[in-house]
Amino acid sequence: MSAHCQLTGAKPGFGNSISHSHRRTSRRFDPNIQRKRYWLASEGRYVRLTLSARAIKTVDVIGVEAAVARIRARGGKV
Repeated sequence: MSAHCQLTGAKPGFGNSISHSHRRTSRRFDPNIQRKRYWLASEGRYVRLTLSARAIKTVDVIGVEAAVARIRARGGKV
């Protein structure tokens, strides 16, 4: 599963791990991505979305219909 949120577009950030001796090695900061299934009443089916934890809270506030509309407006496939 790719570390990419369908709603917010959150992707991994990149940086360095710095050891005690100050050597730098590459690392990646992944968003907290979860797969969640929602009932989409307008289409009479379930949709499985790949969302960050912050986006799940957003869906709780705005509703699944509005969230799917935003995903489609961004050009995402649901």
